[in-house]
Amino acid sequence: MKKIVLIALIALVSLSCGVSRKIEVLEKSNYSIKSADHIYLAGKDVSQLFKNRTFDLSSAPGLALAMLRKNIPLSADINLSIHNPTNKNTSINQFDYIILIKGQEIASGSVAKNINLVSGQTVDVPITINSNIYTFLSNGNTLEELIDFVGGDKSGPGERKSTISIKIRPSFMLGNQTIRYPRYLVFDREISSKILY
Repeated sequence: MKKIVLIALIALVSLSCGVSRKIEVLEKSNYSIKSADHIYLAGKDVSQLFKNRTFDLSSAPGLALAMLRKNIPLSADINLSIHNPTNKNTSINQFDYIILIKGQEIASGSVAKNINLVSGQTVDVPITINSNIYTFLSNGNTLEELIDFVGGDKSGPGERKSTISIKIRPSFMLGNQTIRYPRYLVFDREISSKILY
Protein backbone atom coordinates (compact mmCIF):
# COMPACT_ATOMS: atom_id res chain seq x y z
CA MET A 1 0.00 0.00 0.00
CA LYS A 2 2.84 2.40 0.88
CA LYS A 3 4.48 1.65 -2.48
CA ILE A 4 1.29 2.52 -4.35
CA VAL A 5 0.93 5.82 -2.46
CA LEU A 6 4.61 6.62 -3.10
CA ILE A 7 4.30 5.85 -6.83
CA ALA A 8 1.13 7.97 -7.04
CA LEU A 9 2.87 10.82 -5.21
CA ILE A 10 5.92 10.66 -7.53
CA ALA A 11 3.63 10.62 -10.58
CA LEU A 12 1.71 13.64 -9.24
CA VAL A 13 4.92 15.60 -8.58
CA SER A 14 6.26 14.72 -12.07
CA LEU A 15 2.98 15.74 -13.64
CA SER A 16 2.90 19.11 -11.84
CA CYS A 17 6.57 19.78 -12.75
CA GLY A 18 5.86 18.98 -16.40
CA VAL A 19 2.79 21.24 -16.41
CA SER A 20 4.62 24.16 -14.78
CA ARG A 21 7.54 23.83 -17.23
CA LYS A 22 5.16 23.93 -20.22
CA ILE A 23 3.22 26.86 -18.73
CA GLU A 24 6.46 28.77 -18.12
CA VAL A 25 7.50 28.38 -21.78
CA LEU A 26 4.03 29.36 -23.03
CA GLU A 27 3.94 32.47 -20.83
CA LYS A 28 7.41 33.58 -21.97
CA SER A 29 6.72 32.99 -25.68
CA ASN A 30 6.02 35.97 -27.95
CA TYR A 31 2.79 35.99 -29.95
CA SER A 32 2.13 38.35 -32.87
CA ILE A 33 0.08 38.61 -36.04
CA LYS A 34 2.46 38.27 -38.98
CA SER A 35 -0.03 38.85 -41.77
CA ALA A 36 -3.72 38.94 -42.69
CA ASP A 37 -4.75 37.62 -46.10
CA HIS A 38 -7.93 36.96 -48.08
CA ILE A 39 -9.97 39.38 -45.96
CA TYR A 40 -13.64 39.45 -46.93
CA LEU A 41 -16.31 41.63 -45.36
CA ALA A 42 -19.92 40.68 -46.19
CA GLY A 43 -18.55 38.59 -49.06
CA LYS A 44 -16.52 41.45 -50.57
CA ASP A 45 -12.73 41.57 -50.78
CA VAL A 46 -11.63 44.35 -48.40
CA SER A 47 -9.02 45.54 -50.91
CA GLN A 48 -11.90 46.28 -53.33
CA LEU A 49 -13.76 48.22 -50.62
CA PHE A 50 -10.73 50.45 -50.15
CA LYS A 51 -9.69 51.30 -53.69
CA ASN A 52 -7.06 54.04 -53.72
CA ARG A 53 -7.11 53.84 -49.89
CA THR A 54 -10.61 55.38 -49.68
CA PHE A 55 -13.76 53.56 -48.57
CA ASP A 56 -16.03 52.81 -51.53
CA LEU A 57 -19.42 51.71 -50.15
CA SER A 58 -20.94 51.70 -53.65
CA SER A 59 -18.78 48.67 -54.49
CA ALA A 60 -20.43 46.66 -51.69
CA PRO A 61 -24.23 46.98 -51.67
CA GLY A 62 -24.27 43.72 -49.71
CA LEU A 63 -22.59 45.49 -46.79
CA ALA A 64 -25.55 47.85 -46.29
CA LEU A 65 -27.92 44.86 -46.41
CA ALA A 66 -25.72 42.98 -43.94
CA MET A 67 -25.89 45.99 -41.57
CA LEU A 68 -29.70 45.90 -41.74
CA ARG A 69 -29.67 42.17 -40.99
CA LYS A 70 -27.20 42.71 -38.12
CA ASN A 71 -25.00 40.02 -39.63
CA ILE A 72 -21.73 41.25 -41.12
CA PRO A 73 -19.59 38.21 -41.87
CA LEU A 74 -15.83 38.65 -41.70
CA SER A 75 -13.54 35.96 -43.07
CA ALA A 76 -9.75 36.10 -43.15
CA ASP A 77 -6.63 34.00 -43.06
CA ILE A 78 -4.43 35.16 -40.20
CA ASN A 79 -0.85 34.03 -39.70
CA LEU A 80 -0.09 33.93 -35.99
CA SER A 81 3.62 33.93 -35.20
CA ILE A 82 4.81 32.26 -31.95
CA HIS A 83 8.44 32.66 -30.86
CA ASN A 84 9.93 30.59 -28.04
CA PRO A 85 12.79 32.64 -26.51
CA THR A 86 13.50 30.12 -23.75
CA ASN A 87 16.06 27.28 -23.70
CA LYS A 88 13.27 24.69 -23.33
CA ASN A 89 11.14 22.95 -25.94
CA THR A 90 7.41 22.47 -25.57
CA SER A 91 4.35 21.82 -27.67
CA ILE A 92 0.70 22.80 -27.93
CA ASN A 93 -1.90 20.31 -29.13
CA GLN A 94 -4.62 22.88 -29.63
CA PHE A 95 -5.61 26.35 -28.45
CA ASP A 96 -8.63 28.59 -28.08
CA TYR A 97 -8.20 32.18 -29.19
CA ILE A 98 -9.97 35.54 -28.94
CA ILE A 99 -8.88 38.53 -31.03
CA LEU A 100 -9.90 42.01 -29.89
CA ILE A 101 -9.38 45.47 -31.33
CA LYS A 102 -9.61 48.31 -28.83
CA GLY A 103 -11.16 45.93 -26.31
CA GLN A 104 -13.93 44.72 -28.65
CA GLU A 105 -13.97 41.11 -29.77
CA ILE A 106 -13.82 40.59 -33.52
CA ALA A 107 -13.15 36.86 -33.66
CA SER A 108 -12.85 33.75 -31.54
CA GLY A 109 -12.38 30.07 -32.15
CA SER A 110 -10.13 27.06 -31.74
CA VAL A 111 -7.16 25.68 -33.62
CA ALA A 112 -6.67 21.92 -33.35
CA LYS A 113 -3.09 21.51 -34.52
CA ASN A 114 0.02 20.09 -32.94
CA ILE A 115 2.53 22.97 -32.66
CA ASN A 116 6.11 22.27 -31.62
CA LEU A 117 7.75 25.26 -29.96
CA VAL A 118 11.47 24.56 -30.28
CA SER A 119 13.84 26.61 -28.15
CA GLY A 120 14.86 29.85 -29.86
CA GLN A 121 12.68 29.24 -32.91
CA THR A 122 9.57 30.84 -34.38
CA VAL A 123 6.61 28.97 -35.83
CA ASP A 124 3.81 30.44 -37.95
CA VAL A 125 0.32 29.11 -37.29
CA PRO A 126 -2.42 29.75 -39.87
CA ILE A 127 -5.82 30.65 -38.41
CA THR A 128 -8.98 30.88 -40.51
CA ILE A 129 -11.42 33.40 -39.06
CA ASN A 130 -15.15 33.37 -39.70
CA SER A 131 -17.02 35.83 -37.53
CA ASN A 132 -20.03 38.16 -37.39
CA ILE A 133 -18.64 41.63 -36.59
CA TYR A 134 -21.92 43.55 -36.57
CA THR A 135 -21.53 44.56 -32.91
CA PHE A 136 -18.00 45.75 -33.61
CA LEU A 137 -18.98 47.82 -36.65
CA SER A 138 -22.27 49.17 -35.28
CA ASN A 139 -20.24 51.51 -33.08
CA GLY A 140 -19.79 54.64 -35.24
CA ASN A 141 -16.43 55.62 -33.72
CA THR A 142 -15.06 52.12 -34.21
CA LEU A 143 -16.19 52.08 -37.85
CA GLU A 144 -14.46 55.42 -38.51
CA GLU A 145 -11.25 54.19 -36.90
CA LEU A 146 -11.39 50.96 -38.91
CA ILE A 147 -11.90 52.85 -42.17
CA ASP A 148 -8.99 55.11 -41.29
CA PHE A 149 -6.79 52.12 -40.41
CA VAL A 150 -7.59 50.01 -43.47
CA GLY A 151 -7.22 53.04 -45.71
CA GLY A 152 -3.70 53.72 -44.43
CA ASP A 153 -0.67 53.44 -46.66
CA LYS A 154 1.58 50.40 -46.70
CA SER A 155 4.41 52.52 -45.35
CA GLY A 156 5.40 56.12 -44.94
CA PRO A 157 3.44 58.99 -43.42
CA GLY A 158 0.06 57.48 -44.34
CA GLU A 159 0.73 54.20 -42.52
CA ARG A 160 -1.79 53.59 -39.71
CA LYS A 161 -1.23 51.68 -36.49
CA SER A 162 -3.61 50.18 -33.99
CA THR A 163 -3.48 47.96 -30.92
CA ILE A 164 -4.77 44.43 -31.13
CA SER A 165 -5.19 42.05 -28.20
CA ILE A 166 -4.66 38.33 -28.63
CA LYS A 167 -6.00 35.96 -25.99
CA ILE A 168 -4.78 32.38 -26.17
CA ARG A 169 -5.69 29.41 -23.98
CA PRO A 170 -3.46 26.48 -24.97
CA SER A 171 -3.95 22.79 -24.33
CA PHE A 172 -1.21 20.20 -24.33
CA MET A 173 -0.74 16.50 -23.79
CA LEU A 174 1.03 15.19 -20.72
CA GLY A 175 1.18 11.43 -21.05
CA ASN A 176 -2.30 10.42 -22.15
CA GLN A 177 -3.95 13.38 -20.47
CA THR A 178 -4.99 16.64 -22.12
CA ILE A 179 -4.15 19.62 -19.90
CA ARG A 180 -6.04 22.82 -20.67
CA TYR A 181 -4.42 25.99 -19.41
CA PRO A 182 -6.74 27.41 -16.71
CA ARG A 183 -6.92 30.95 -18.14
CA TYR A 184 -6.27 32.95 -21.28
CA LEU A 185 -2.80 34.39 -21.84
CA VAL A 186 -3.31 38.00 -23.00
CA PHE A 187 -0.93 39.84 -25.33
CA ASP A 188 -1.35 43.39 -26.61
CA ARG A 189 0.39 44.06 -29.90
CA GLU A 190 0.67 47.04 -32.20
CA ILE A 191 -0.21 46.24 -35.82
CA SER A 192 0.33 48.33 -38.92
CA SER A 193 -1.95 48.85 -41.93
CA LYS A 194 0.85 47.38 -44.05
CA ILE A 195 -0.09 43.82 -43.03
CA LEU A 196 -3.22 44.23 -45.18
CA TYR A 197 -1.42 45.06 -48.42
